[in-house]
Amino acid sequence: MTTSWKRRIAAGLGTLLVVAALGGATPAIADPDNGDAPPPKVDLVLDLSGSMNKNDAGGQTRIDAAKKAFNEILDALPNEALVGLRVLGQGNPGNNQQAGCQETQQLAPVGKPDKGAMKVAVAAQRPTTGYTPIGLTLRKAAEDLGKDKGSRRIILITDGEDSCAPPDPCQVARELAAQGLNLVIDTLGLVPDDVTRDQLSCIAGATGGTYTSANNAAELSQRVQQLVQRAVVTAAEVTTPTPVHGSPNGCADAPLLGPGVYNDREEFEQHLWYKVPQLPGQELRASATVGLDRAVARDYDVTITAVTDDGRDLARYTDAGSGRMDLQSAGLRYSLPKHGDDTPDAKDAKITCLMVSTAFNAPAGGVAKTPGMPVELLVDLVAASDAQASDTHGLGRGWIFLGVLAGVGLLSGLLFGWIVRFFAGMRRAV
Repeated sequence: MTTSWKRRIAAGLGTLLVVAALGGATPAIADPDNGDAPPPKVDLVLDLSGSMNKNDAGGQTRIDAAKKAFNEILDALPNEALVGLRVLGQGNPGNNQQAGCQETQQLAPVGKPDKGAMKVAVAAQRPTTGYTPIGLTLRKAAEDLGKDKGSRRIILITDGEDSCAPPDPCQVARELAAQGLNLVIDTLGLVPDDVTRDQLSCIAGATGGTYTSANNAAELSQRVQQLVQRAVVTAAEVTTPTPVHGSPNGCADAPLLGPGVYNDREEFEQHLWYKVPQLPGQELRASATVGLDRAVARDYDVTITAVTDDGRDLARYTDAGSGRMDLQSAGLRYSLPKHGDDTPDAKDAKITCLMVSTAFNAPAGGVAKTPGMPVELLVDLVAASDAQASDTHGLGRGWIFLGVLAGVGLLSGLLFGWIVRFFAGMRRAV
């Protein structure tokens, strides 16, 4: 365990004691070293609609490229991963769109993979004249992964956009993200066109996933292996955010937080409030990052403000953006002054309120405003630095320095005026 995480855990335990002494609720704290978390789960989803028969994937059909890539992926699967396989568009409903838009099937459940059986199942698949129900399939894949604690990843491989909406697949991705299931959807476009690229980018962005494209079997295999490896590394090394629901009604109803990483959802032009117990001599460090998972109008900003429980502003920072961005962040630092040399007690704790505000507007034509955009909130409490304390209490030195600057400016002005008059007199003499 690193020294920084030891300090954070110590700060978290200190906060727990403070809250217990105050008689308040226990703050939610993300556990950075949870060894009991289950292994990561990955559901591979393959499109079997008729367009996969096109022969433009590096000298072979798209489905042959996908099958070759799947075999290589299965051979390279890390032992830690629990993997399942689902297909979509596998039926042959003819012109019956109602039936075709229900075509999705789980070929292998999410678990320790039986690689031989999965290879046989993939080899038997043949693209049909079916439809492409991506939205429905994402919901089913989320069910495949379950809801127990741990990292979940859907890797969607398709060569075309959804042909069955509703449900709109991008909206489905937002709904899944809003459920706080720690679910990420990565999308891979196989020889994609612009419409497919836009839709797959939207799906991935809504859950914090990635979109990539591939034009042949080698590229496809490489991309999927990278995504599976990322799922394993992410589960092992990255703190899982704790879901939290900020109060839109002010600090009084806000959830109490300790040091940790949290995720929430915030609608356009909304204010969300959170409370952090802070001891004298501690510095609060907080940041809020909003994921722009849908189109927004140009010129927007995110603001994070530290406020006393009686409404007085302590610190504020706004970060503005313009045009298309993936993320917008704002952060602040605020130290609670320490008086004297006594070690602060729980009774000395103060509640610092954090307000996260967004100024986003829908573009012309409008977009869905619910669920809100994803927010990641980081909260940390550390010892206030001596440098900051000297800045706070060094007003005397500041006034002295200001006086010196004023004196130097006055002397410089007098000298410059004397030089100007001297040369003006010389010219008149000539």
